[in-house]
Amino acid sequence: MDLDAFRWLLTDDGQALLATATEAIAAGEQELRVNTDLRRSATAEQAAAVLTQVELRAAAEAKFGDLAARMYFTPDALEQATRWTVAAHRAGRYAAFGAHTLIDLGCGIGGDMIAAARAGLVVAGVDLDPVRVAVAEANLAALGLGGAVQVADATTVSHAPFDLAFADPARRTGAGRTWRAEDWSPPWSWAEDLLRRDSCVKVAPGIPHDLIPAGVEAEWVSDRGEVKEAALWGGRTATVSRRATVIGEGGLATITDEEDPGPGVVGVRPVGDYLYEPDGAVIRAGLVTAVAAGVGGSLVDPHIAYVTSDEPFRTPFARGYRVLEELPYREKQLKAALRSRGVGTLTIKKRGVDVVPDQLRKRLALTGDVPATIVLTRVFGAGTALLVEPL
Repeated sequence: MDLDAFRWLLTDDGQALLATATEAIAAGEQELRVNTDLRRSATAEQAAAVLTQVELRAAAEAKFGDLAARMYFTPDALEQATRWTVAAHRAGRYAAFGAHTLIDLGCGIGGDMIAAARAGLVVAGVDLDPVRVAVAEANLAALGLGGAVQVADATTVSHAPFDLAFADPARRTGAGRTWRAEDWSPPWSWAEDLLRRDSCVKVAPGIPHDLIPAGVEAEWVSDRGEVKEAALWGGRTATVSRRATVIGEGGLATITDEEDPGPGVVGVRPVGDYLYEPDGAVIRAGLVTAVAAGVGGSLVDPHIAYVTSDEPFRTPFARGYRVLEELPYREKQLKAALRSRGVGTLTIKKRGVDVVPDQLRKRLALTGDVPATIVLTRVFGAGTALLVEPL
């Protein structure tokens, strides 16, 4: 979508056709027929812009919920945009820090700016892409929010007048996604410099711990069990070294390195009556032993992120299972054991072992009518199969 097509989309004619196409697609009409109808009063480029927005709004519901129906997107910017629940959490931290103003250095379609504005901050954003800037402006206006956006290079803009600076460096090149920090745009060296002041930089959850500068807080965030990102907090916004934040149906919970006694305290022990599978954000943050301490448990292996305990606990930081029995680990004997128990539908959890669950499930060829869950892992270095039931 080019800038002219997007600007036309914001006109009265564009808005009328967007509403018409949205209703038609929702009613089940074929896209080809809708496109034909649009072409009676719009150019090919304009019709494409309308249909693209209808498709992107539908796709954006997973990230933006009810807001998506009023917002505008581009395909690549939507992919990079922060999920709304995560952006709202981050904006809550801005407000708790006491920030009144925020500049978004590389604002994209404005998702993070919207969250900050709704949290009460005065926001401004810059981006090199004129289309993204126009989309961000339109999104602020569509949601009734104030804010200033302009085309500019984030690396040359002064962020000194603002209480906080936020950046989400692009992690894609012409060849696709890149894991090299210096290939980011802006590059990692620029982000490191930004983190010397009050700021937040969104990074990939797989960022190596040794890349994180001293004095910077690293927060890994998961939403409904899926690790979405890591955020680095610089300057006075850093309150701990490592944090895992878990967002779920019941709200938000966070755990930090200050609650982590370390592996020397929790120790390693044989599997007890209960097994706990820490959330991905907890694992990324290196806080598995903090979860172990929280459930009065220990590790099952020094190198495996499973925790065991003799007591049942409810914790937002791990999924709990009752251990029913240990089964044979070798595939042939495991198959016989599961068949003898009438198992048909099998959920396979695994960690630290070279097993592909879908392939194993196919080889087991179970035909019973009993559902079951097994955990394949290592205990004291030995392959182990456990029959469990979720708490």
